[in-house]
Amino acid sequence: MIESKKMWTINRPDEQLVQLFIDKLGLPSIHAKILVSRGIIDLDEAEAFLHMTERNLHDPFLLYGMDIAVKRIQQAIENAEKITVYGDYDADGVTSVTVLTTALERLGANVEYAIPNRFEHGYGPNSELFMELHATGTSLIITVDNGISGIKEVELAKSLGMDIIITDHHEIGEALPKADAIIHPRHPDGNYPFGELAGVGVAFKLACALLGEVPAELYEIAAIGTVADLVPLRDENRFIVKEGIRRMRHTKHLGLQALLKVSATEQSKVSEETLGFMIGPRLNAPGRLGSADKAVHLLKAEDPMMAMAVAEELDELNKERQALVASIAEEAEKAMGDLYGDMLPYVIVIAGENWNPGVVGIVASRLTEKYYRPSIVLSIDKESGIAKGSGRSIAGFDLYESLSKIKDLLPHFGGHEMAAGMSLSIEHVELLRERLNDIGKRSMTDDILTPRLHIDVPIEVSEIDVNVLEQMENLRPFGVSFEKPIFLLENVYAESVRKIGAAKNHLKLQLTAGDESLDVIGFGQGELADDMSPAVKMSVTGDLQVNEWNGRKKPQMLLEDLTVTERQLFDLRGVQEPSRWLPSIPKKNTVFIAFHAKSIEHFKPVLGEMDMRLYDQQQIEETDHLVLLDLPNEAKQIQSIMQSVNPKRVYLHFYVPESIYFEGIPGREQFGWFYSLLKKRGSFDLRKEIHELSKHRGWKIDTIYFMSKVFSELGFVKIENGLALFVETAGKKDLSEAPSYQERERQIELEKKLVYAPYHELKQWFDALCDNAVNREEQQLWI
Repeated sequence: MIESKKMWTINRPDEQLVQLFIDKLGLPSIHAKILVSRGIIDLDEAEAFLHMTERNLHDPFLLYGMDIAVKRIQQAIENAEKITVYGDYDADGVTSVTVLTTALERLGANVEYAIPNRFEHGYGPNSELFMELHATGTSLIITVDNGISGIKEVELAKSLGMDIIITDHHEIGEALPKADAIIHPRHPDGNYPFGELAGVGVAFKLACALLGEVPAELYEIAAIGTVADLVPLRDENRFIVKEGIRRMRHTKHLGLQALLKVSATEQSKVSEETLGFMIGPRLNAPGRLGSADKAVHLLKAEDPMMAMAVAEELDELNKERQALVASIAEEAEKAMGDLYGDMLPYVIVIAGENWNPGVVGIVASRLTEKYYRPSIVLSIDKESGIAKGSGRSIAGFDLYESLSKIKDLLPHFGGHEMAAGMSLSIEHVELLRERLNDIGKRSMTDDILTPRLHIDVPIEVSEIDVNVLEQMENLRPFGVSFEKPIFLLENVYAESVRKIGAAKNHLKLQLTAGDESLDVIGFGQGELADDMSPAVKMSVTGDLQVNEWNGRKKPQMLLEDLTVTERQLFDLRGVQEPSRWLPSIPKKNTVFIAFHAKSIEHFKPVLGEMDMRLYDQQQIEETDHLVLLDLPNEAKQIQSIMQSVNPKRVYLHFYVPESIYFEGIPGREQFGWFYSLLKKRGSFDLRKEIHELSKHRGWKIDTIYFMSKVFSELGFVKIENGLALFVETAGKKDLSEAPSYQERERQIELEKKLVYAPYHELKQWFDALCDNAVNREEQQLWI
């Protein structure tokens, strides 16, 4: 058995709906299963989902306050007022700045932008920056991707004589800033049809309203921020990303071309993963380490050489960010060991002096992913006496709510169920650790602390082919609220199990079901190969992809997780030296069973202090791993062990000091000739004459002793002091009546089944034996 790393939750789509989608929409079965599993259960809804157009965009003037904002901006343009677009330092923020400033420039506006520095100004509206903007002549500030919480800062801007328009998508507090206009998809006084726009999505809607048309050239920029900010890929978001990706595959945008080049991404293969893992992090990097302005410079670049230079700079900053994250993560791991030892807390709280506050959230994500615990990573600034940090949570533990319960320790905190940011006095870090751990102890069950894998697309190997996977493009983009499918193949056989890679640290399986097969690659999971017996039946989950090699395409699965529920049988019969197979045996929960005392002595020099037990002499309780060292006297001994121990894995060595399988049982002609000799001579001295007889007849000495013993047991001879004396009065008896003859038959049959049978025959015999044991045990329970 191999247990899955995560607890699987399997959602099985309605088969009738799946068939309806196949019949009416002409979809491959896999595509139909994905749609039905994701809650798309109406044919019209499915059609609309598959064939989105610009009609999927809502009228921007449905956003509350849009008409007021547009009117004020148009007035500023007509009067040549200085407009400043005030953004945020992440990918959503810099793309929002790019979208809105580009639209305003098309209208001839006098526009500049300002982005706060994460370390100097913090997130959102900043009074110091607002005063600087006023001093340099700004009369209208338009916030993008921030502003909804800036009540005091907006009051300051208004007191200085500036007007301010807020565009934002973050959570709205109890009170709204007194801005000239607030454009927010979830405005309490509004009724916009879709409330999950990213910051760049709101900026894009404002651009549409100002221009009187959809700025098609800005889809690409809007798509990046939408993916990077992890908003649900539904409704407008879905179309913005889908259209943005389509255009990016043949874009002439200099900044994007440069980003794709430095990230070694083939332009024609751009996907949502490109935006999320290649472009987004590079646009995020400058804001994490300093000023985010470089990211906007790149997105607005008009010179190819300059675009390439800035892209390379962002690439270097991203590498620096990666190295910084790796360094802090290493320090955090060490700090965990010092704080918690081998015991995991309910909530991890780690603090380090002068850790970069811009990347501690990434480190927290890594800790949460590795240990599956809510994690908070804090950067300590001894000069200010303040610890600033970020936290990430797991399903079932509301991080924001938990922080709210201890807000007396937190002058500043914010976020939501799964992520939060905070600052507190250094003196309160230990209290934060203790009180959060206490909350976790009272609220988190073992079930919550077990990582989960949600699977909603169970499939058969026969459904998978290259065309089906390439047509998956019709269902993309995948993301929040329409996650990348996790496919499940159940009860398939591993025809081949191998370790691959230079370090042999990757796993390759060839799965079969009927006449169909599929390759599965498990990167970094090579150690699983040691835990798999031949032809093992398993269930696997993962992502399906098209692998292209030397111009040949074939489907393959990238392994996420697997489970083997059947008992596994490992064949050690062909390796005589225990020292060669011993390293493959698990060290924990393993019992070595011998059926003969002599075998204990044989194996003791190699097995040493291992847990060896003699059958019928020492109690054998339940264990995970069982090694059968030698051959039993009869099959029911194995059956008895399986019934009482019920191991997950069984390793079969079946050492036989003297095999008789190939010798067999002497034929009736041999027995007849020897009987005639004994009758004719009356006696035969086994001690003196056996070697001569062996040489004369070409029989082994053991064979002559065996026949003598059979005759003795049947009463044909009497053996005294090595002399076989013929008994004239013995009656007729069949050779098979002799106990030695019967024992030899059993021994040969056991060797045939256990020692010399091919593995697949041995496994069938073993499984049947164990099933019989289980059936008998169940019958006893009913009696």
